Amino acid sequence: MLRFFRQDSRAAEKTQAAVGKSRRAWFGRVLGMLKTSSLDEDFWERLEELFILADVGVDVSLSIVSELKTRTRRESLREPDEVFSALKETLVSLLSSDGAAAPPPAPPAAPHVTLVVGVNGVGKTTSIAKLAWSRAQAGERVILAAADTFRAAAIDQLQILGRQIQVDVISHFQGSDPGAVAYDAFQAARARRADALIIDTAGRLHTKTNLMEEMKKIRSVVNRLDSTAPHQVLLVLDATTGHNGLAQAGAFTAAVNCTGVFLTKLDGSAKGGIALAVKKELGLPILYVGSGERIQDIAPFDPKEFVEALVDPVN
Repeated sequence: MLRFFRQDSRAAEKTQAAVGKSRRAWFGRVLGMLKTSSLDEDFWERLEELFILADVGVDVSLSIVSELKTRTRRESLREPDEVFSALKETLVSLLSSDGAAAPPPAPPAAPHVTLVVGVNGVGKTTSIAKLAWSRAQAGERVILAAADTFRAAAIDQLQILGRQIQVDVISHFQGSDPGAVAYDAFQAARARRADALIIDTAGRLHTKTNLMEEMKKIRSVVNRLDSTAPHQVLLVLDATTGHNGLAQAGAFTAAVNCTGVFLTKLDGSAKGGIALAVKKELGLPILYVGSGERIQDIAPFDPKEFVEALVDPVN
């Protein structure tokens, strides 16, 4: 599923750039704290506070620090570098997926279908374009489905982005049946021997029952056409909304069984600690991060690379 990113040798650089503000403001201070402090209760409390301020969340912060404290005592770690390495290992373990949420591969005769969900304003349509661009750059043929028929602007935006990245967009008129759009797009993708079909969806408030029913219908339509589809259900979350954004996830996951997260706007005013909260609280793997405003600013989420970039010491 992520093979098309391996050609991008700049993925680590993009991740580094995306978390730059969080590193300078919070996480990059950890090694310095270790070198100038004793491993006493005051240090552990200051570490907890740093994590909480960086949007990790109270419960997750306490859990991380408690685990690190226990390991430090169990293994008699004393040197700052030893404790710092243990912290990084703890964070990587937290962010790593056990593979349970990984979607099955698409069968050879059908396109790989990705259903993209999320509320308005999180950067969903732009994220779809980034994902399509990445696959197209790897030589795959991609079809986009403009199944957010609630807003004419959403259809127009996807068509504009499709032309920009030279990817076909299947669309109907505003107010038409989203399921019909998904149906036509799947048939077009199969007829054109496309490798991937990426479906945009409406993003009104997650508390709206009719929206969730609409999500279920789109999922049902593609599943009738291919019993293994959708192969991926991607929840787009805006990193700048912090924990408020996590409340959106439960409703979408319950409706369409999300398999992973695309974390957007990580380069803006976001605090990188939200990535730790997303994985711990939602139980969903982060698959991609938005690392900037350009179409090319997308990186696959690699827990080790992310942690190294996040806690890289600052002077």
